[in-house]
Amino acid sequence: MYPPPRKDFIALTLSDPHSHTYNNGKHRRQSCWRKWKQLSRLQRSLILFLLALMLVFALLSFSSVAEQRRGRSDTEDWLELRDRGLVPPVLKPAESRGPAAGPHAEPADPMEPRGPNIPALARPPTKRKPFPNKRAPPNSRKEGNASDTVSDAKQNQEVVREEAGEEEEDEEKVISRRGAEPATEPPSNQKEAVEPQAPAEPAASVHQQVSPGAAERLEAVRDAFRHAWKAYREYAWGHDELKPISKSFSEWFGLGLTLIDSLDTMWIMGLKEEFAEARSWVEKELSFDKNVEVNLFETTIRILGGLLSCYHLTGDQLFLDKAKDLGSRLMPAFKTPSKIPFSDVNIGKGTAHPPRWTSDSTVAEVTSIQLEFRELSHLTQDPQYQDAVNEVMRLVHKLPGKHDGLVPMFINTNSGQFSHKGVFTLGARADSYYEYLLKQWIQGGKTEDELLEDYLQAVEGVKKHLVRQTGPGRLTFIGELSHNRFNPKMDHLVCFLPGTLALGVHSGLPPDHMDLAQQLMETCHQMYRQMETGLSPEIAHFNMQGSEGQDVSVKPADRHNLLRPETVESLFYMYRFTKEAKYRDWGWDILQSFNAFTKVPTSRTLIYSCCSDSLMMMIMLNQGSPNLLSRRPKSSSQTDLKAKTVYF
Repeated sequence: MYPPPRKDFIALTLSDPHSHTYNNGKHRRQSCWRKWKQLSRLQRSLILFLLALMLVFALLSFSSVAEQRRGRSDTEDWLELRDRGLVPPVLKPAESRGPAAGPHAEPADPMEPRGPNIPALARPPTKRKPFPNKRAPPNSRKEGNASDTVSDAKQNQEVVREEAGEEEEDEEKVISRRGAEPATEPPSNQKEAVEPQAPAEPAASVHQQVSPGAAERLEAVRDAFRHAWKAYREYAWGHDELKPISKSFSEWFGLGLTLIDSLDTMWIMGLKEEFAEARSWVEKELSFDKNVEVNLFETTIRILGGLLSCYHLTGDQLFLDKAKDLGSRLMPAFKTPSKIPFSDVNIGKGTAHPPRWTSDSTVAEVTSIQLEFRELSHLTQDPQYQDAVNEVMRLVHKLPGKHDGLVPMFINTNSGQFSHKGVFTLGARADSYYEYLLKQWIQGGKTEDELLEDYLQAVEGVKKHLVRQTGPGRLTFIGELSHNRFNPKMDHLVCFLPGTLALGVHSGLPPDHMDLAQQLMETCHQMYRQMETGLSPEIAHFNMQGSEGQDVSVKPADRHNLLRPETVESLFYMYRFTKEAKYRDWGWDILQSFNAFTKVPTSRTLIYSCCSDSLMMMIMLNQGSPNLLSRRPKSSSQTDLKAKTVYF
């Protein structure tokens, strides 16, 4: 027998912690590379393509986010802070006093920002546009924005002495192509109209302490108005316009435009006798029951606005009754397929139509009637007026064809779409659209976010596409864009913008807007100063080449001045908010130039009377004390953010 085989080794069976059986055989694992090589060429190509596509998307995404973070504008930062409730108050008035209690509490300083002012009826945005059909001559048409000014610190110390219990009004103002403080209004379910208030006394009955120099200037402004009014009373009483050279009159609508448009001016100037005589004419002679075609925009800003302003200043029910009658007669203009109103209305027959030569309306015209119609709804508690103009702003808000917030000049009343696209300006036919976005937002208690969004976007669009500087004097100006070609042309109408920007900053909007406002105010001043007469041309062209020559040049067709109020209005805002006396002095220089070069024995030339009181009013406010607009009856509706300057 053979002995059992000898074992000279020991066999062990081990298991790993993961229950993988271990043996001493070669552990074969295929590498990634081997697996990759086992794929077909098609499979490998597809995987490589997908990886490359993902890489491209990742790079694009990263660059977009980085650009957004780097390119955030001051406006976007401001909006984010506002949403978080972190926006601090901007440009607070020097003094702050508690508001008077009661449903008709009067606002503080005429220019103090208002808190939420929720109207009994929600307030929409507005715009205006002039259309030729039975109109005054072209040079009498207002297609721009009026102007305001402010009062400076030194003058405040010398000029204004208020009693301890009084409120300082910092009231925002809106003008016929252009402001609020919280107004206590009736509940939204209240059916009856706001109760009429007893008529108040004209401004002259309120004693005001002013320095000797300021008193002389104020009286000079009154004298200028009296001079023109005397000629109107003698040669054109009850008619639309005075023709100062021929000492005759002309008619536009036959509704006493000059007289109605001057009522609130006379009230604020304290011209008692003149006001009483004009009021008597309104009571006995003014009738809207006549077969006459009127322009919706011009009638709204001059007559409807004038009547509403006078009602707010005086509390006289006569003016509200007349305003309601006229407002109802203008409503047929909104009966269009698109809800964009027609330009012309027959207030006797109740019919409306576009101009004879086109179905287009200008954007400025259809979006600059909202302030008056919204206010009429608030006062009468009849929502039809407000609903009609609100719908216009809703449609314009959603329209395609804008360019970074900038809008074309025309809109079709049939389709409701922009027409003649590609041309963007802040001058005629578009100017007051931008101005009224802000003022409607303020009028509505700063609650209508669409209006604020459109306004802020438009300001950014202006900065990006329209702002340039001249070569010689480095003056900042606003040009025009026509199919991506820049034109260094600026209408005098554009001088509404400095005041509007300042009003926005005063109402809590981004502070950097004030920088642009100050630069543009200097340019508007230079448009006067660089002319031999000291009067601005209707249109100025700016020199962007080199460092020599004049900043401003004027073409022969533009060598005229229509006594427009835009620059003086902006001076009013700038003076009131910055307290810099130069803005008041510039306004005084403008009046002196008008007296020197446009005054004739009967009136002032190159102006139609229906426009003159706007300029006189703005100069009066520019030279007056801060509480000049506070002369309203205590019971007057606080929603009068316009206290006069809103409508004229």
